[in-house]
Amino acid sequence: MEERARSCLLRSKATLEQDIKASYLMDHMVSDGILTNDEESRVLGKVCCGVQTCSVLLITSKTCMQVKFSYFCFSSLLEESRAAGLGDKLFSAELMREMFLSLYCWFVVCVCVCVCVCLCFSLFVGTSFEVPVESGLDEEKGLEILALYVNGKPQKLPEQARSIVSECKGSPLVVSLIGALLREFPDRWSYYLRQLQKKQFKRIRKSSSYDYEALDQAMDASLQVLEPEHRDLYRDLSIMQNDVKVPAKVLSVLWDLELEEVEDVLQELVNKSLLFRDCNQRPYHYYLHDLQLDFLIEQNRDQIAELHKKLVRQYQQFYNERPPSSGDIDCSYWYRFLPYHMAKAGLSKELYSLMFSLDWVKEKAQFMGSAHLINDYVEYGEILDKENSEVRLQFQEFLSLNGHHLEQRPFPDVVQLALSQPACSEVYRQALMQAQKRASRGQLYMDWVNKNNQDSSSRLVMHPHQGSVYYAGFSKDGSKIASCGANKALRVFKTTSGEKLLELQAHDEDILCCAFSPDDSYIATCSSDRKVKLWSVERGTLIREFGEEHEEQINHCQFTNTGRRVLLATCSNDKFTNTKLWNPNKPTSQNTMFGHMEPVNHCCFSPNDAYLATSSSDGTLKLFEVSSANEWKSIDVNSFSPESDDEIKAIVKCSTWSADGSRIICAARNAVFVFDVKTSDMLLEMKTSRLSTVQYCHACPNSSLLAVALSHYTVELWNFETSKKKAECNGHLSWVHCVQFSPDGSLLLSSSDDQTIRLWETDQVHTSSAVALKRDSDVLFSQSDVTIVASDSRNRLQVRTGLAGAVVFESEELPSRIRCTCISRNASRVALGTDKGTVQVFQLTCGVSEWKIERGGICLCMCAQTGRVKVRQFLKNVGWRAFKAVSFFLLQVWDLNRGQMLQDLECHKGAVLSCDVSSDGCLFATTSADRTAKVWSSASWEMTFLLKGHEDCVRSCRFSWDNKRLATGDDNGEIRLWSMLDGALLKICSRDTKDSMDSFHGGWVTDLHFSPDNRVLVSTGGYIKVHALYS
Repeated sequence: MEERARSCLLRSKATLEQDIKASYLMDHMVSDGILTNDEESRVLGKVCCGVQTCSVLLITSKTCMQVKFSYFCFSSLLEESRAAGLGDKLFSAELMREMFLSLYCWFVVCVCVCVCVCLCFSLFVGTSFEVPVESGLDEEKGLEILALYVNGKPQKLPEQARSIVSECKGSPLVVSLIGALLREFPDRWSYYLRQLQKKQFKRIRKSSSYDYEALDQAMDASLQVLEPEHRDLYRDLSIMQNDVKVPAKVLSVLWDLELEEVEDVLQELVNKSLLFRDCNQRPYHYYLHDLQLDFLIEQNRDQIAELHKKLVRQYQQFYNERPPSSGDIDCSYWYRFLPYHMAKAGLSKELYSLMFSLDWVKEKAQFMGSAHLINDYVEYGEILDKENSEVRLQFQEFLSLNGHHLEQRPFPDVVQLALSQPACSEVYRQALMQAQKRASRGQLYMDWVNKNNQDSSSRLVMHPHQGSVYYAGFSKDGSKIASCGANKALRVFKTTSGEKLLELQAHDEDILCCAFSPDDSYIATCSSDRKVKLWSVERGTLIREFGEEHEEQINHCQFTNTGRRVLLATCSNDKFTNTKLWNPNKPTSQNTMFGHMEPVNHCCFSPNDAYLATSSSDGTLKLFEVSSANEWKSIDVNSFSPESDDEIKAIVKCSTWSADGSRIICAARNAVFVFDVKTSDMLLEMKTSRLSTVQYCHACPNSSLLAVALSHYTVELWNFETSKKKAECNGHLSWVHCVQFSPDGSLLLSSSDDQTIRLWETDQVHTSSAVALKRDSDVLFSQSDVTIVASDSRNRLQVRTGLAGAVVFESEELPSRIRCTCISRNASRVALGTDKGTVQVFQLTCGVSEWKIERGGICLCMCAQTGRVKVRQFLKNVGWRAFKAVSFFLLQVWDLNRGQMLQDLECHKGAVLSCDVSSDGCLFATTSADRTAKVWSSASWEMTFLLKGHEDCVRSCRFSWDNKRLATGDDNGEIRLWSMLDGALLKICSRDTKDSMDSFHGGWVTDLHFSPDNRVLVSTGGYIKVHALYS
């Protein structure tokens, strides 16, 4: 051996002892004549691995190796190592294992040892990296290595460098190979990136000085070292997916071996660098590098389908009696990839049986959420449609429209949820069979009687955030959706299925807006914390946090529409510097646009990016030139609003441009105005409901449709050429904050305070001629009949009866919004309360208004200080009286025959939220925001019981039919049961832990009802819950 090489070995002996196991080397050394059998025995007789390794190195350094290979390659590699200037343990993992352990030629072993000595142990001056065996290089280290090879700086490498490091998946071996090739051919960045992306590894390795001409030959040599049975097991890994880590328990099922045996086999593969192990998860998960997986697939291409089939059959045999438990994290692999393996194996019937099973839907949704399921129906739709396309659509629609419920915790009853599907649906058929079977064992299920009248135009409903969703928008290619809201998180998911792609805790306060860059590579976010941030969509990392130049919350942000000159616009509540333009590559703003003296709520670029429109609380819409940042035009929207005055200006909420840029459209109050950009003339006005306000508007990019988001939970579509409403989208349960068309105009996206995002197909939504009943309702059950009193979408009071919903009474349209309704227990009278302080009672026999209480807004609603009135209950057997709960601590009792107030009780220290009357009329109860409930005597008007214990506002109450108990529910989701004999607490009906809505009931407990036999209590809130009061 050359003196220089021998010296390297001796100087680095202590470090090599840590990285080399003598037992892995000596078999090859003996077979190549480097060691004798006696020397091997002496080495193995040493007390520990370190001493054994020391002995091997000592023998190697003293042996004059007469092998048939020259030392040309050794010298060449040694010189390359010096030139590269690399040091410490950069290649210890890859080279020691890929070359040193895997290849059985001792010449290669010697070369590798020397290279590792030269590269790994600071023999030359250079940058030091320590690379864990099971992981690899991160992006920063990978770029630095490439920069060292090409004698440059990481920040000055071409843009392809990051992609090359990403494609190499952190492998030091591959990064170094690419670096060495680029040193010889520095203009081939794009070429090598394309070869990596196309998996053309032979082309990459042809010109390298490695002993094998291509990487696949080297890998094949590595496999030959394995025992034949292990080689067969390794072949089974051909069916693994890129970047998917598999638990040993799955391979135990595949190989039909004990888990401990499998772990031993996997350990050997890891030791020989044929497999990687993720030590961050316990139990360990295993995965193949892309290069290894591609090699296996190529080697076993003709057997791939059979290997997938083997896995499926082994799964069916192992889980024959019961499916894998959703509580076992090792079983997540089956829920994620079993359909994939069935499809690859060509097992169509098995795939049908799995995907068309409500049990599979329940188990997978509980473990992984609905988005993965929806994605399966989309991905394997072509296969499933060959069996039954209608059934596939039924399951997909069920998940698309109810998936947000499946994100709730506690997890809802999927059978009860599926009973809401049409009677012709396979989902409903399976749910009905399961419900009937469970009902025979005493479980309670409810089946809708009028569900065929339900027609949802939503395509997909998502529940991405815990809290209000303030903004949601499409990527420029329409494949992704980004959303943000009150939970301070940014989320990106697939448009087709809602599958989550990225989730970040992006800000310290509410995120008010997010926007994709023109090339979809970045997302900008702005927040109440006065910060603007730029994020990488691919990596989920923070690219830049812009300087805090806004002093108040930032309301909106938007990128330019084209990539010619990328700018980001932001607007805020600042008094003067409220609109800014930013260059994404610079930390400070490029321009500030002056003109508004009050908060700017929205900003948007014109289609050609020449102008920026800003909408302000000062009642104006301004257009600025982007190039100069000067104000070009100002439109006084306030002057076009007839309800405006000098003191109360019309707040301009937002604006949007027509597709050709000739018109600018803005929203203020309940109206939308269309202006000519050149002349600033108003062309037309579109007025929505007078009971609502426009929160957002967006023009379709390829038609004259305008989407309008409203505060009364609706999205409307208008034609801004003809000023006619074309469609309405109902389904949200609270204010709609944002609406946006997809880039091709085929889809419509809306986000709401109800924590959901809804996706609509533009050509499927329509304006229904039917009148919809609203939630302000009361119901009376009598034997098998049902009577419903509710306000409708035209602000009329309707009374319907029977399963068919026949109308028995309909009032005239009222000028003030109906806020609450009530029906007497003998169904002879109904009452309503409005937001103007009016209570009106109607006699159903003749359909006339008996009397009316006019308070001119003095009386307030029991459920908020907003100028509303609510009639809660009628008394029986004590004359015709009505109880009216009035905020600011009062309860009023009225004589219905004469319309006169009998009693005015100041009963609480907080707003009165509800009241109820016992069936015998002797007692009535009140609940309040002061967290108490009180029971009163109807004869003396004196308090009988004070009920304390609730920790939040007590919002609902109900007497049992036998008048022996009172149930109360609060805003914390807790329900309490009280004895009416002595006022004692009998029971607390709630879960031990809060749900995802920070409540025991998915929100407030809004209503309570006892069954006729008083054995069951039904409560409503975020969920409907049924409580068994007697076991």
